[in-house]
Amino acid sequence: MNLGFFGLQFSFGLQQGNMGPIYSFLGANEAELPLLQLAGPITGLIIQPIVGALSDRTLSRFGRRTPYFLVGAIMCAVGLFFMPLSASIMSAVAWLWILDAGNNTTMEPYRAYVADRLNPQQCQTGFLTQSAFTGLAQMFAFLTPTALVMLGMDRDWVDEHNIPYTVRTVFWMGAVLSLATILWSVTRVPELPLTARQRDWIARQPKGIGATFAEIGGALREMPAPMRKLGIMMLFQWFAMSGYWGYVIYAIGRSVYGTADPASAAFRQAVLTNGEMAAFYNGVAFIAAFAMVPVARRIGAGPLHALALAAGGISMIVLPGITDKAMLFAAVIGIGIAWGSIMGNPYVILSNAIPPERVGVYMGIFNMMIVVPMLLFAFVMSAVDLGFVQIGLGFYDGVLGGDPRNVLRVSGGCMFVAALAVLWVREGWRSGDALNTEPAGA
Repeated sequence: MNLGFFGLQFSFGLQQGNMGPIYSFLGANEAELPLLQLAGPITGLIIQPIVGALSDRTLSRFGRRTPYFLVGAIMCAVGLFFMPLSASIMSAVAWLWILDAGNNTTMEPYRAYVADRLNPQQCQTGFLTQSAFTGLAQMFAFLTPTALVMLGMDRDWVDEHNIPYTVRTVFWMGAVLSLATILWSVTRVPELPLTARQRDWIARQPKGIGATFAEIGGALREMPAPMRKLGIMMLFQWFAMSGYWGYVIYAIGRSVYGTADPASAAFRQAVLTNGEMAAFYNGVAFIAAFAMVPVARRIGAGPLHALALAAGGISMIVLPGITDKAMLFAAVIGIGIAWGSIMGNPYVILSNAIPPERVGVYMGIFNMMIVVPMLLFAFVMSAVDLGFVQIGLGFYDGVLGGDPRNVLRVSGGCMFVAALAVLWVREGWRSGDALNTEPAGA
């Protein structure tokens, strides 16, 4: 089931490791990066709830979720293919919007697909397995550029726009991989046939865009209490991860390689080092996700997630002070543990709190709790002066002194707040699933 998620997360790994440098290669400054990367949060905010609500009510020969998998996979492959060919910041922005629209069209139905196929007692293993595939995919995405250099490709071989050919190669590999793995997954493990009650329920639901937005609004009003409480944890958790992903390359560029110049060979080495670090912590996440299955059953997904977030917070606070490359890998072990939990345990808590007939729309709304902190991060850190008004608070250049190492320290503090917030959430198993069960004698 989760091989397709491998391809999807390979794409996300490429974005995390390369979009900031691509913008820098094309001439962007560090303070602009959060605003330039708004495509992911905004498309997620808009697309995932809509796709979630639509997929709950879709009747097709391919199933409820599969049509959205396929459309999203094609868009993702197109965005990955053309992104490294960008000749300007604006062309890179445009391709990123297409890429993120495809990713978000596929992401939400994939979460619902797992919940659809598994009974409540299996969801813990299902989502933590999905988390493990996330770690494995992103490990390969981050490690591939370094592997290409080790195989003989010149690290400093760049095109006329200063984008390394290692980046172009790995993005093209990602385009093939994302489409191929999703196609393999949905053909080898098709959706379960809908029951008579499910088909009857879908047939009775109102259709049209108005009904879709009404369903999203109704789901927001009727959101279960555990999901509301998870929102506080999600706010601080994803604010922290936005800060880490956005500025870790620039932080180690200064602390380990002594450079802030994106055109320098030292900066390109910082990009490769970050890829190696990220591959390492995603490998840790892959192992940790499987190791968490029996622990989560014993102490609960919430307390386990709190411990994992605290480990990630320690890593983010320690990293800015490290000046030796080898020590970076020891420091990011906590981030790997946190990442292995982030992509699994919150979904375990969520899947047991939401009604099964509305899994799609609630998974989409839950993604809003991911993208809103990312939007907030961009607003807080960046500032754009339009002449008559300034948009954003400009904390990066102002409060944080234009130093990416300070962003990592703030992110570490946010991880500790998120760890405390998740302990507030009361877990519980989902009640009976009427729509997913045939009546007696059927």
